[in-house]
Amino acid sequence: MSLKHDPIENQLLAALAPAERVRLLPHLQLVEMSLEVPIYAPFKQIQYAYFPTSMIVSLLHVMENGATTELGLIGKEGIAGVPLFMGTKISSNWAVVQSAGYAYRLSRHILKKEFARSGTFQHLLLCYAQTLMAQISQTAVCNRHHTLSQQLCRWLLLNIDRLPDNQLNMTQELIANMLGVRREGVTEAAGAIQREGLIRYSRGRITVLDRAGLEKRVCECYRTVVNETDRIMNNAYKN
Repeated sequence: MSLKHDPIENQLLAALAPAERVRLLPHLQLVEMSLEVPIYAPFKQIQYAYFPTSMIVSLLHVMENGATTELGLIGKEGIAGVPLFMGTKISSNWAVVQSAGYAYRLSRHILKKEFARSGTFQHLLLCYAQTLMAQISQTAVCNRHHTLSQQLCRWLLLNIDRLPDNQLNMTQELIANMLGVRREGVTEAAGAIQREGLIRYSRGRITVLDRAGLEKRVCECYRTVVNETDRIMNNAYKN
């Protein structure tokens, strides 16, 4: 039986004024995205924006030596392709599918045309960009001041918030790449969290067993990101 999909599964598309949604619908293309597929690459022209419905996109910075660090996450609450409406067509970072799933793709030409109308679409995208910048800033603070265990809890919660259930398909090596740490450190931190009964990790699948427990263990950065996102977007949806 085929799955049913609807653009309003993405929160930005759901919040559009009816006339704007009608204009965009013919141009939105449903795409299925596999794990680790790049959405766009550094210093190359971005052709499409993506409105995730079930996939998660990771914004990554790659160093000259190949080391990586995740800057932010984009899921059903947002759009991958912020540079397209912030005055440029390129990014200095990678955008890569971290959790496979679906999204609606929109060409940069249509996005820029609708953005220039200065309606709800423009307002929502600018507000979302502010939340993404807040998330990136808080991630930098977290990576500098908090333990790997706290960072892992933050990362798990932010991912689960963007998924339909409490399961995440992710190897420890990939998690280490996202957090910019050694795999051994992730193994130790995940093992400690698992022994506390907060998660179950097996064969590349992480299941959150005790979300409340994770929220007690996590640093302040998770709640800061959630609160700031809620504050900005709730105001955006009202206006």
